[in-house]
Amino acid sequence: MLTSTFGAPLAQKSARAKEITKCIAVFMAKDMRPFSVVENEGFRLLINTLEPKYHIPSRQYFSQTEIPALYKQTKEKVIQTLRQANSIAITTDGWTSRATESFITITAHVITDEWEMLSFVLQTRPLYEAHTGVHIAEILRSAVAEWELERAACGIGVVTDNARNMDVAVREAGLAPHVKCFAHTLNLASQAGLSVPRVHRLLGRVRRVVAFFHRSTTAAAVLTSNQKAMELPQHKLIIDVVTRWNSSLDMLERYLKHQSAVAATLLSPYVRRNAREIDTLDHADINDAEDIVKLLKPMKTATTVLSDEKTPTVSLIVPLKHMIESSMAPNEEDSATVSAMKRAILDNLSNRYTDVYDWLLECTALDPRFRTLPHLEEDLRQDVFRRLREKAVQLSNKTNVTMEEADEGDGGEGTSGPTPAAEQPVNLTGTAEEAEVEQPPPNKKTALEDLLGGTFTEPAVAETSPAPQQHPAQWAVGMQDSWVLATLSGGYKLQFRCRPPPFTGIKSTTITDPTQAQALLQEILTLLEKGAIE
Repeated sequence: MLTSTFGAPLAQKSARAKEITKCIAVFMAKDMRPFSVVENEGFRLLINTLEPKYHIPSRQYFSQTEIPALYKQTKEKVIQTLRQANSIAITTDGWTSRATESFITITAHVITDEWEMLSFVLQTRPLYEAHTGVHIAEILRSAVAEWELERAACGIGVVTDNARNMDVAVREAGLAPHVKCFAHTLNLASQAGLSVPRVHRLLGRVRRVVAFFHRSTTAAAVLTSNQKAMELPQHKLIIDVVTRWNSSLDMLERYLKHQSAVAATLLSPYVRRNAREIDTLDHADINDAEDIVKLLKPMKTATTVLSDEKTPTVSLIVPLKHMIESSMAPNEEDSATVSAMKRAILDNLSNRYTDVYDWLLECTALDPRFRTLPHLEEDLRQDVFRRLREKAVQLSNKTNVTMEEADEGDGGEGTSGPTPAAEQPVNLTGTAEEAEVEQPPPNKKTALEDLLGGTFTEPAVAETSPAPQQHPAQWAVGMQDSWVLATLSGGYKLQFRCRPPPFTGIKSTTITDPTQAQALLQEILTLLEKGAIE
């Protein structure tokens, strides 16, 4: 009777049941849900409402069958994507769970032919043995082999923290170049600044005040009341985590913003009797706290900029390091506290990245925003450009040899490879108006531009008109480079160091010298004849 009313249950091997089961497995994997979620009443009610005829498999089925199958399928797709990449970089870090178990995670990063950056968390493995560089090197070598990361033409770049065992591990594994995470480097430098005795004592005093408000519900309630009366945001005070320097900065910023409400609360008779050993900051302490926040704020912004997961950030290391070192230069107006912090930060930061500095300069020069390398002397700047030109020629020659070998392998008859550019249809009749025009980005000042000021250059873009159609037709006869053909038929973009001023109309120029006037007229006629102008 029930079967005839609601229909027969879905067979476990039916397409509909398989799809639902796979989606549940994907839900577990993406949202990191435990296998026991399939036994939860709310989850079972949801599935039963969406598909009453579906029977949810057991948690053992998901842990032993469905999730392993999903992992195998996903791993094959990832390996296939990695195989297509010309070069690969990896990041790795060790960490400890809340259950005090040690793990090491390895992530791979590639850039596709469409210039899209992809990242894959390849594996997270437990570290049962001592965290020595030799042991970690074995894990890295195993991952490189398992995921087929090795390339004959180039090495595997690695990003790690600044721990000594990671230095040993990367060297023993034969991976290069090895770049230390700049966010972690900033953390170490900032920690050095915060460890200055005067700053350390100041943070301890603020920490005690904040901890008191976190412990006392009465004090927290009175603080909220005072915040309302003073028309301040009703925010809780932030307590820092010793291993995270930016949390100490956040603690100071929040305290300074609400110091008047905090002082009024601590003077309240309802609070004071339980806070006899808690004192507010005096005028000198407040000045020091404000100076500390001002000094470290750019470093926090730099850390945020470096945390971008969508674009590579290696080109930012040299400009940001130069900016921070410049901002830490001694100043006559600095207080004793600020001077001590600057010295500690500079001592910690100045000698880092010396082993890969030339390589980092090349990365910076390849970034259009920093290609002028304004922080370098002229001879050093030209040396970087020379090295890049040599590498570009080597890469071009290698690419041409590879293409010639591929052509010889096809015997001139294969059709499975890409069609040569000369045989591809080229749009020779399109006009500049018909071509897709890329609009320049809005003039919105970014955090990076705020940090780097004049060092940062947001390239302005101007488009040229396409060449007359007879010229691309002649080039297409013997040219196989698709970029050259596209440039000739559709125009190209010019990048300027700064955005040109807006067009304000044609300005007339009067030439009284007959010789100059004749020369200018002849030049205009020549350009008209060539079709360069209209």
